[in-house]
Amino acid sequence: NDETVRQIYRIASSQDLEKYEKVMNRENSTLYRSKEIIQQMELKMKLTDVEYQADNSKATFYYSADERVDFRELIKVLASEFKIRVEMRQISLRQEAGRMGGIGSCGRELCCSTWLTDFKSVTTSAARYQNLSLNPAKLSGQCGRLKCCLNYELDTYMSALEDIPKVEKSLLTEKGEAYLQKTDIFGKIMWFGYAGESMWHPISAERVNEILELNKKDQKPENLQVDQDLEKIELVQAITNDLERLDRKYSTKSKNRKKSKNKRRNRPNRNIGNNKMKT
Repeated sequence: NDETVRQIYRIASSQDLEKYEKVMNRENSTLYRSKEIIQQMELKMKLTDVEYQADNSKATFYYSADERVDFRELIKVLASEFKIRVEMRQISLRQEAGRMGGIGSCGRELCCSTWLTDFKSVTTSAARYQNLSLNPAKLSGQCGRLKCCLNYELDTYMSALEDIPKVEKSLLTEKGEAYLQKTDIFGKIMWFGYAGESMWHPISAERVNEILELNKKDQKPENLQVDQDLEKIELVQAITNDLERLDRKYSTKSKNRKKSKNKRRNRPNRNIGNNKMKT
């Protein structure tokens, strides 16, 4: 995170590169041995990574801990074990995941291990504004905290939500009370359903504002006045989803049938042995 431009003295020679490779090869063995020492000393800390300087003069030990740890004796043991100056540096869980690396649920490398250096706090309100289900298993990253990517599109959602009316109660119509079921923030479409009905009715955000204004004046419209174009789009989406489910269902069935046929072909015929015994 240091933005200062450091001075370059010279180009690394072949001897410098050889020395650097030897130093890099020491890191894994030092990490495993240090973990054993920490376990023997019964210290409540988790050692994540060890980083040697290129000149092999100092090693930085990165660790995480829930409580404050007295590692003065540990530094002495590590210094005598590896014959090097030791620096202990505590890091957060996000930084720990960044140093260890990995693949996220999106299929790409972790942001914290590739390009992200500024770790901003992420709250559950970021998920609420984006209409995401508050499922800890899906919202948590490999560090155990909320995913950093929840903040990436938050400003866009916040600006789009300015055009979406806040529906704290049900909409009152002559047909009955209509309850909000879901919202398409960028499409500015809101789905409402009547009590006792399984079908949801899509209406625009402008129409919702109109009904809310009428309800404030103790007036009730005859119905929601559903936009026919929106209802057709919703019907097409529902049919498409049903067809996709059927395709997945029958594809898995056909795969299972092929597997069972292959098993029957590869299974030895028991009747052949019985016939030989009879003869």
